[in-house]
Amino acid sequence: MHNQDWLVDHLRHDGVVKHPDVEAAMRQVDRGHYVDRAIPRAYAYQDAPLPIGYHETISAPHMHATCLELLREHLRPGARVLDVGSGSGYLSAAMGIMVAPTGKVIGIEKHPELAEQSIRNVRVDHAELLDSGVVELRAGNVLGNVLEREEAFDAIHVGAAASSLPDVLVQKLKPGGRMVIPVGPQWEYQVMQCIDKDEHGHIRKHDLMHVRYVPLTRPGESDWEP
Repeated sequence: MHNQDWLVDHLRHDGVVKHPDVEAAMRQVDRGHYVDRAIPRAYAYQDAPLPIGYHETISAPHMHATCLELLREHLRPGARVLDVGSGSGYLSAAMGIMVAPTGKVIGIEKHPELAEQSIRNVRVDHAELLDSGVVELRAGNVLGNVLEREEAFDAIHVGAAASSLPDVLVQKLKPGGRMVIPVGPQWEYQVMQCIDKDEHGHIRKHDLMHVRYVPLTRPGESDWEP
């Protein structure tokens, strides 16, 4: 029977999950709790994106694993993490496992209904992450003003495609930090970029792979596909 361990075993076999800390986090966060309840449970453990409503998806497990591997050196206990477009809450929970007990993951989702659903998802799977304050999920738009009062982050994951690298996110990345973000035109293929900020604040960009994500939109901007 397919389950979370079966899924992670396959990701390990395929070389996507490489390190024990990423493996442990993905084994502990059960994807079955983060997909639409109307979808047959066995589908939750297939390596494919699934719809979660509001024109959004939960990413394929290999993309979650890839992003965790790229960020893992910055997902240490005590780290501050931003998850943009947190959707179902899956990756916020996995990163919360990695930075606990002293770290903080803030997941921001532009659709309030999805933000509320993600809180319910995490509460079913790992209520202690919410109760301890390690994971905080809320509605908002990072291209608005929701980050104004936030301190900088050690790691930033962006789960939606930006047409260009957003200055507000670069500014909120700590020196020595890393951001993973898809960049490119809406509703077409984009490039997953790894953004590193050195101790002097200089930015280095690395193009990693072609991907296709829903768009990162500004407040009031439509995210419907033309």
